[in-house]
Amino acid sequence: MINLKERSKKTEILDEDDLPFEDVKVCMKELNSINALLGGHKITLQGINYFYPQKENQFSVCEIGSGGGDNLKAISNKFTKATFIGIDLKQSCIDFAKLQYKELNAEWIASDYSKAQFASKPDIIFSSLFCHHFSNEQLVVMLSWMKQNSKKGFFINDLQRSSLAFYLIKILTSIFSKSYMVKNDGPISVARSFRKKDWQLLFSKAGINNYSIKWKWAFRYLVVCKND
Repeated sequence: MINLKERSKKTEILDEDDLPFEDVKVCMKELNSINALLGGHKITLQGINYFYPQKENQFSVCEIGSGGGDNLKAISNKFTKATFIGIDLKQSCIDFAKLQYKELNAEWIASDYSKAQFASKPDIIFSSLFCHHFSNEQLVVMLSWMKQNSKKGFFINDLQRSSLAFYLIKILTSIFSKSYMVKNDGPISVARSFRKKDWQLLFSKAGINNYSIKWKWAFRYLVVCKND
């Protein structure tokens, strides 16, 4: 059995530079399917609902680590008056999102999230399956940044570190995935992810007290922080 007592420091292929666009494209499409089938998009919408429960609400939302843009598309399907900003370090992910969701009312930015410039602060900032790519020290900085750069607050949708989740994703991706990145990175993502006590320690180090942590199926946490 793998030891998941602490977060793994093993890196993912998706974090490497100069990946072929076609390989990234296959990976992004599969992540969209995983989010749709295993409830990832549903959890993202629950995060939005903490701030804006009505479909007719008008607001701006920024996703850091926006990948292929599928989370923003899922939000737009329900909140048709919302505007969007997608930020991702990889130009290939931004290019894919632009091609995939041309109709989306979105600004796409290829940048380190911390260096992105906003004309005005978005109402909400969020991330989905992004935080586990970072070290604990980097995450403390990220939590502070999200709080400081959002008007209403932020939320995080990420994985639970669990042996059952690790082996399930390893089996499922080996059978169904056509992406070598998804097959390799799926189990690593779980090993790099979080338990409730991890989030509590990170928020404590960031000096943020007004947050909630909810476990969600399948093997995820929804962490929400409303600004004072």
